[in-house]
Amino acid sequence: MSKVLGIIAEYNPFHNGHLYHLEEAKKKVDPDYTVCVISGNFVQRGDSSLIDKWSKAEMALACGVDLVIEIPTVYAISSAENFARGSIKLLESLSDDVTLCFGSETGEIDVLQQFAEVLCENPPEYVSLLSHELERGISYPKARENALLMYLNDIRKFANVLSGSNNILGIEYLRAIKEMNSKVVGTTIKRISVADNSLETANGYASATGIRHMLKNEESVKEFLPEVSYNILHEQLKYGKIVTDLSVFEKELLYALRRMSVEEIAEIADVTEGLENRIKEACNSCNTLEELMSLIKTKRYTQTRIQRVLLYSLLNITKKDIEESYKVKPYLRVLGFNTAGKRLLSEMNLSKKNVITSVKRFMDTNKNKQLKNMLEKDILASNIYTLGYGYDSKANLDYTQKMIVV
Repeated sequence: MSKVLGIIAEYNPFHNGHLYHLEEAKKKVDPDYTVCVISGNFVQRGDSSLIDKWSKAEMALACGVDLVIEIPTVYAISSAENFARGSIKLLESLSDDVTLCFGSETGEIDVLQQFAEVLCENPPEYVSLLSHELERGISYPKARENALLMYLNDIRKFANVLSGSNNILGIEYLRAIKEMNSKVVGTTIKRISVADNSLETANGYASATGIRHMLKNEESVKEFLPEVSYNILHEQLKYGKIVTDLSVFEKELLYALRRMSVEEIAEIADVTEGLENRIKEACNSCNTLEELMSLIKTKRYTQTRIQRVLLYSLLNITKKDIEESYKVKPYLRVLGFNTAGKRLLSEMNLSKKNVITSVKRFMDTNKNKQLKNMLEKDILASNIYTLGYGYDSKANLDYTQKMIVV
């Protein structure tokens, strides 16, 4: 049985910290194959990817990954919980021996496991604490953080764990593994040098957020990326194929919301508690994305959640789509592979696992309506994403773009 190292990533873009994590994960797991499942053209924070999914796949393969699989859009831009569940479903389809190695601020898998177990078991005392915190009118993530810390009641051990975004995702991966009774094994590598979302740099390391910030300010990022990764990024820059953030699509977002009725907005994923009325009123009285978000924002809704709602509206992802994503076993959409990755694909029963190497063939032959609907969202996401290019904004790249083969 082949031993697979699984990595879940956005690679937005692939930088020196990612390379460090990849190399350390290989040392730790000693796999036969390394497979990365990556977000496509839009990402989990409710934002656009800096570069397209094929360029990200090319970076990963050039830096040592064997096979790159796309996380379907409906998972990739979803909440941390659904993002994690979708990603774990993909990894467990690869082999019966998969070890997920993720980056975390703590680097201590046992600590993260304790949080995951509370979330899986939902003990009455924790549920009561969570309800009390929500009654204070704060956002769900903050209420959950407060309730977990009070329940675990060990400030010294757990105080800063939930302030790390990688820790939070790691907890969701471990929770998904446990709840799904998955054979995937979780382990972690401690992040080094620069915090996630930080704009600081240190010793050739910068966060993906920092790199995107530097690019917007036309600063050099060369020292923070592996050479091959930088060359791919530079090529995309040269041809105007960089999408800096969601604001690039502000007119498309406003159009989408203005053409929708209040009832249609209410069906968009993550819209609850009458937020549809607030969104409709806001979109009719503003002209920029920044204005729109400031008018919608409440204590209950974080900026990330609002951006995710806006992205759902742009891609027409409804509550029903999210509900179906929980039930279905997703396809494995191959973005690229090297010689070893090709060998792993040959070991798998491709038809039974719904492996997609040709979008057209899959759309023509697959009879599963849920999977077709999910893939249609990926195709739409690509078609909208290219509208953000400086020029050469072609549609239907999912049909015409070849897989990346190294």
